Amino acid sequence: MCKKICHIVGAGEFVNFSPAKNDIVIAVDGGYEYLKNTNIKPNLLIGDFDSIKIIPYEIKKIKLPTEKDFTDTYAAICEGIKFGCEIFHIYGGIGGRISHTLANIQLLANFSAQKLKCYLHAKDWIMTAITNDKILFDEKYKGYISIFSHTDKSFGVNIIGLKYELQNAIISNKFPLGISNEFIQKKSIVSVENGTLIIVC
Repeated sequence: MCKKICHIVGAGEFVNFSPAKNDIVIAVDGGYEYLKNTNIKPNLLIGDFDSIKIIPYEIKKIKLPTEKDFTDTYAAICEGIKFGCEIFHIYGGIGGRISHTLANIQLLANFSAQKLKCYLHAKDWIMTAITNDKILFDEKYKGYISIFSHTDKSFGVNIIGLKYELQNAIISNKFPLGISNEFIQKKSIVSVENGTLIIVC
């Protein structure tokens, strides 16, 4: 059975996307301004609404306090979980304040530990995280891929089918061993037995 998909749109650097009919779309605060110029109507608008020019009355809304211990994007993912979603694509989640980008990278790691799939999209790259898991790529992938340990150490790291391979390695978050690997038009696998990896391609 296909897992339900949620698209989350923030106010950072926007990337075009096309949701399927049954996908959920959540606009995070100023991310709604991007969607106004598309044919995409969000299922939910969430945030403290400090960066929206006109708040739409016809869309379901959740207003968050300005001062809180979590980000608007975190709250949006939690709402997506309530919709039954297990795969999350985050757009507009980078750019602007670097602190927000770092916070979203932490969210990738957080939710990968909960067995959810989250992807952070930019114009030229996509980022995700895996925890005690693996990710597969088919032959169509081209270009560079970088693998970083998010946990202090990641054990049992295997990289198979890329230009530079590893077997049962230990990598740490203090040295960028996995940067700038390359797809070579082969099926490839990145896996980790114990730890969380951040993957950028």
